[in-house]
Amino acid sequence: MAKSIFYHAGCPVCLSAEQEIIALIGEDKVEVVHLGETRNRIEEAEKAGVKSVPALLTASGNVLHLNFGASMADVKG
Repeated sequence: MAKSIFYHAGCPVCLSAEQEIIALIGEDKVEVVHLGETRNRIEEAEKAGVKSVPALLTASGNVLHLNFGASMADVKG
């Protein structure tokens, strides 16, 4: 995996975390995935180990769960 992936659901907590992650690691090193808009990627996130959003899947495959915004069950609706 060349880039980290930042998964979020569009809530204020997620949007704030998105801006912080981009500022910390750089826009060119992170793919931002809004699971509310790209629902077809929910399964991908869950398989990677994402339990809640916002979460960062690092380039090495570790999932970092950030300030709790929503559970994956909430994201699924």
